[in-house]
Amino acid sequence: MKYGYLRAAAASPALKVADPAYNAARICEEIARQAEKGTELLVFPELSLCGYTCGDLFLQKPLTDACFAALLAVARATEGKKMLVFVGLPVLFAGKLYNCAAAVSGGKVRGIVPKTHLPCYAEFYETRQFTPAPAGHHSIALRDGTAVPFSAKLLFRDASHPKVCVAAEICEDLWAADAPSLGHAAAGATVVVNLSASNETVGKREYRKTIVCAQSGKCACAYVYCDAGMGESTTDLVFAGNHLICENGVLLREAAPFSGQTAEACLDVQFLTRERERMNTVPSSAERGAEYLMVDLNFTNDEDPVPEVSAHPFVPAEEERADRAELILNMQAQALKQRLLHTGAGSAVLGISGGLDSTLALLVTVRAFDLLGYDRKNIIGYTMPGFGTTGRTKNNSLSLMKALSVTPRTVRITAAVLRHFKDIGHDPAVTDTAYENAQARYRTMILMDAANELGGIAVGTGDLSELALGWCTYGGDHMSMYAVNCGIPKTLVKYLVRAEAARLGGRAEHILSDILATEISPELLPPDAGGGIAQRTEEIVGPYELHDFYLYRFLRRGDAPSKMLYLAGLAFGERYSRAERLKWLERFFRRFFAQQFKRSCVPDGVKVGSVSLSPRGDWRMPSDASAAVWLAELDRLKRE
Repeated sequence: MKYGYLRAAAASPALKVADPAYNAARICEEIARQAEKGTELLVFPELSLCGYTCGDLFLQKPLTDACFAALLAVARATEGKKMLVFVGLPVLFAGKLYNCAAAVSGGKVRGIVPKTHLPCYAEFYETRQFTPAPAGHHSIALRDGTAVPFSAKLLFRDASHPKVCVAAEICEDLWAADAPSLGHAAAGATVVVNLSASNETVGKREYRKTIVCAQSGKCACAYVYCDAGMGESTTDLVFAGNHLICENGVLLREAAPFSGQTAEACLDVQFLTRERERMNTVPSSAERGAEYLMVDLNFTNDEDPVPEVSAHPFVPAEEERADRAELILNMQAQALKQRLLHTGAGSAVLGISGGLDSTLALLVTVRAFDLLGYDRKNIIGYTMPGFGTTGRTKNNSLSLMKALSVTPRTVRITAAVLRHFKDIGHDPAVTDTAYENAQARYRTMILMDAANELGGIAVGTGDLSELALGWCTYGGDHMSMYAVNCGIPKTLVKYLVRAEAARLGGRAEHILSDILATEISPELLPPDAGGGIAQRTEEIVGPYELHDFYLYRFLRRGDAPSKMLYLAGLAFGERYSRAERLKWLERFFRRFFAQQFKRSCVPDGVKVGSVSLSPRGDWRMPSDASAAVWLAELDRLKRE
């Protein structure tokens, strides 16, 4: 198990009802296939050794005996394999029949979990044959005399990685108000498996997906749901093999109904453990864990995991992008609308540079004014050409303001900044930090004073990525009266501007398209010989897509540098070499730790996603914190 990942799969091989030997052979074949793939946790459906639709045949002793023989055959198939497998079968215990999930690993049956909630409504009538799980812990003697735990409260833990703790429930257990999985998670289970036989009806897939995802989120666990499929009797019902694998409320993989597919996914147990540590509403496992019997096993391997990792975790999936963009833009606009109402401000002042961030802030401000019914003319957009301003960005800023019917104003700052250089004794030929920051601070002074003059507010334009890297001038563009973009990372800014361009169409779309095609730059250094942008941000601080990836993995997932580096390799492939990924990862950590003082005093601004750097909300960190621990791991990675 590397980087905290557990490889899991849910499979439903085609079976024959009431033929345990045949079904066991198919299950063993699937075990062999999954072992080749490095799967560590494999789940089969409810009553998979005989079929869910056996009816009163469950009460026939030859069938239950054949199921137990089949179980031992399946257990033998796991010998020599690093794998924990769950199969379903009817089990006779103390004179009653139970619908059970059996855990097998290392060639042996390791535990049997009886079903707690038996449905007896509509098409289900399980209480006709089965009895609900008994209280307490019991044991069942196998034919070789081995005693196997029999209890609804069993936990299966990997001895090498104790946080990998698996529990089982069966079909209806999930639908019950007091689902066993709630207790399993409270007792320490980070992964819950469900052996199910949920027949397919119109609308049931959507409901099933909702409840499985919700339970994984509610329990802060991974949830592997394995559904009965091909081969079940169709006398009255049809089963579709709609497997689902979820993690903390997110669907990782689905086998579509009737596809015959196996659902496979890498479960990030390390992330789940961190979530539980972070959330004070998740109880300690000490108290509930005492009610459970722990079974220690060895079922994880050391193979490299291959999880699906998005290179742009802040950007929604393509099919959701338009709706999500509209939601985010509306969140930003509604937040600004409330601030304008609360302050009584009838105008808004922005610095419009022709870059992405100020463009997004302007688009949001226009939305807010439209929501309020205010005249867009009361949005005052300032272009403030300085030493590095190029004709392309200046023209785009003026053209955009005209297209959006806001009031443009131009204040050339070069002469004023040169006077300031003279006042402080700075040589303008030295294009150092003072040279750059003097321009940024002077621009902010203009915007603040103009807002005071007009009885309005100065709307900030800086984004989340800039805050993370400290790529902003302290007391300059770092400051505003309300920061609408502070929750938006740079990779998402582009998609929001693109979405708004498509919505607006016409001349505005044409201008926004050119802004999207412009290199990212603060334009604080003189243009190059051809009059183009000389100061390219991503050549200095690194590619924003990499930094946004690192920011998400560090803050939201809690990943260590080694894991971040490995996952970046999976996400970006050959786009960046290992040396490049490592170089910019080190730059990320050095800048993130060194620039916390800028985040400790940022203005108000709306949170829109799962990551925020507001010192009043999500992120509290001392400005003098050392990065030594993280940099030491990076030094080790450099030597590998």
